[in-house]
Amino acid sequence: MLKQIKRNIQNHSTNLFFTANLASNSFRTLPNFIIIGGMKCATTALYTYLTEHPNIISAFRKEVHYFDLNYYKGLEWYRSHFPLCTNSILGNYSSSKIITGEASPYYMLYPHAPKRVAKLLPDVKLIAILRNPIDRAYSHYRHQLRLGKESLSFEEAIEKEAERLEGELEKIMHDETYTSKKKYGYYSYLLRGIYIDQLKNWFRFFKKEQMLILKTEDLEENPSEIYNKVIDFLELPYYELKRYEKIYVTTRKKAINSGRLEFSGIDKNVRRKLLDYFEPHNQRLYQYLGTDFGWGENRL
Repeated sequence: MLKQIKRNIQNHSTNLFFTANLASNSFRTLPNFIIIGGMKCATTALYTYLTEHPNIISAFRKEVHYFDLNYYKGLEWYRSHFPLCTNSILGNYSSSKIITGEASPYYMLYPHAPKRVAKLLPDVKLIAILRNPIDRAYSHYRHQLRLGKESLSFEEAIEKEAERLEGELEKIMHDETYTSKKKYGYYSYLLRGIYIDQLKNWFRFFKKEQMLILKTEDLEENPSEIYNKVIDFLELPYYELKRYEKIYVTTRKKAINSGRLEFSGIDKNVRRKLLDYFEPHNQRLYQYLGTDFGWGENRL
C-alpha cells in the first residue's frame, strides 16, 4: 500500500512540476537528506538504492547542484525540484514518514556549500561516501577523457593539477558567485581525494552525528548491509531490496583479476607516487574519524 502511495505522490508531483500554476512551491518539501559526495564514489548507485525504499521519494533529478552551481537561482528554484507531500495527497496515510533527498557530489568540495546548507537546512542528514583516492582520481580522469574535457595523459594531468588550479580557491572565496566548475570542478583529480580537509569544512557547520560516512568499497562488496545502515541512519523502517544493481565502481584487486584496463592501465610508478602523496592525508582522515579505511595496504 505504501509503495502505491509513493507512486501516486511521484506521479502527482511530476505533473505539477511541469504545470507550475497548479500549486505553489511553498507546498513542496525540502530535502531531509543530502549525499554530498564524493565524485566517482558511487553516489549514483547509493541514491538509486535509497529511492527504491517506499518511504523515500526522489528529487526530480539526482544532482540539483543548488548549493554550488545554481545558488543564484534562488530558493524557489530549489524547491521546484522536490515533491509535494500534503494531506490531500497522502490522505489517511499522512502519519507515514515520507522523506526526500538529493545527491550533488560537488557539494563536498565546494567551499561555500556547507554554510549554505546549514543556513537553509540546519537539521538535514548528510551522507558522504569515500573511495580509495587513487582509484577515484583515475576514474575521474577517465570520465573527463570520455567527455572530451581532458587531453593530457593521466600522469601529465596530475602533474599539472596544481598549475591548472592555481588561484582558483582564492577566486572562489573572494567571489561567491564564482563556481570554478571548469577548473576546480573538472581537474581536481588529487584535490577531491583529500577527504579530511573537505569533511572538516562540513563539520564546522554540522555535528558529527548528522553525517554518515561510508566507504565505496564496502557498498560494492556488501550493498545490503550498507543500504540498511543508511536506512537506519535516516530513521526509516527496515526494507530489503529484491536486487542490487551492480555498481560500476571496481576495486583495484577485482579490476586486475578481471583484466579491466581502467585500473591495470595505471603505471605502477605513478601509483606508487600517488600512494606516497595520499598516505599522510589518509592517515589524518583515519585519525579524525577513528577508522582505518585500509587504502594503503596491498595496493601495489
